[in-house]
Amino acid sequence: MSAREIEIILSRQLADSLSIPVFIVDTGGNLIFYNEPAEELLGLKFEETGSMPVDEWSTIFKPKDDKGNSLPPSKLPLVQTLSEQTPAHGEFWINSLRGTTYKISVTSFPIMGRPNRFLGAIAIFWKTLEK
Repeated sequence: MSAREIEIILSRQLADSLSIPVFIVDTGGNLIFYNEPAEELLGLKFEETGSMPVDEWSTIFKPKDDKGNSLPPSKLPLVQTLSEQTPAHGEFWINSLRGTTYKISVTSFPIMGRPNRFLGAIAIFWKTLEK
């Protein structure tokens, strides 16, 4: 990993020790890390993908709403957090790269450095039980 701000390094360390899936993106929306639980859900190891630009990671898993309509990147919580620098939450369907479809809940929030520097964002997500 290239030189990053300490807050990003610590966020990655935290994500690596959590048992729920986590994405971390920089201010430009480039995916800079996802953890092992995310690898299992998405069907692809981070070592295989490395960093991905927002236009790739926001579409690769084909996010859809409950009616099966494709969601544009702007409707994804992590993209909303990037553009507004505020927390966001949502539920939608994705296709893992292994061909399994999951409904997931996603909560994202900005990573802020001191003094008030926007450094990127984190999304935590999990499979939602269909009711």
